[in-house]
Amino acid sequence: MPPENQPVEDLSARAAGQPRVVVVTGASSGIGLAAAVELGRRGWQVALLGRDAGRLRAGRDRVAQVAPVAPRAYQCDFSSFAEVRRVAARLRDDLPVIDVLANNAGGNVVARRSTEDGFEETMQSNHLAPFLLSHELREALRGGRIVNTSSSVHTRGHVDPNDLSGSSREFRSLRFYADVKQANMLFAVEATRRWPDILSTAFHPGVVRTRFGRENSLYTLFWRFAPGLRTPEAGARTLVYLATAERGALVPGGYYIDERPRQAASRATDPDLAAQLWAASEKAVGL
Repeated sequence: MPPENQPVEDLSARAAGQPRVVVVTGASSGIGLAAAVELGRRGWQVALLGRDAGRLRAGRDRVAQVAPVAPRAYQCDFSSFAEVRRVAARLRDDLPVIDVLANNAGGNVVARRSTEDGFEETMQSNHLAPFLLSHELREALRGGRIVNTSSSVHTRGHVDPNDLSGSSREFRSLRFYADVKQANMLFAVEATRRWPDILSTAFHPGVVRTRFGRENSLYTLFWRFAPGLRTPEAGARTLVYLATAERGALVPGGYYIDERPRQAASRATDPDLAAQLWAASEKAVGL
């Protein structure tokens, strides 16, 4: 990150010798890893969550190379609610105070596939599992922040709280991905209403050269070779900004692109739809 992206928040309120704490999901590669490296470099205690053990170890080692505070790593598969609850219990034991939860994990499953919990995998990994993790860590996050990685494709979403897995429609991966990115936005809106002590925001990182869509050979070729795509470091800048900027400078429930608030699609900020989705998500994850 360039020097101009240093945080402007006054961190003096933190007890001497106590670093800020961030939990980053999807932190073994891409945007999540870039954000973890940068926040670690700035002296934060970083907890990385990832599904692949090898990449997770490599990510932790990258953070450790630049961070004055040793990072922690936790393996977790978001296609399992039991896994989410297990890792949340470990996080609560290890990190009783969490300043920022970066709900960054996700991806695009190219064909309809159900998890062990009975939900379409894209919806579970992008929305339901982060929703559950946020609830599991709610007490540790009091006074902190939740940052949700969304996407500009949320404008094309039509998430249906009564059919979270989209079973009533033909499955088209990119259309369903737009639904779950809209769900990320609606979560930030409703979390702001229900948990006013937690600053919840969402952001679009841009089109970033990552492992996104790795199950589809055409997607893989695009994200590997297409010109003009952002680096993971560039994609992570707004996440880092939302984690570190002065609290009063940020819009609760806001949607950000390139460190600036932007207008989200009306459906993604509809308070009634946000409340319906929250209730449906609570039922889905067993809360």
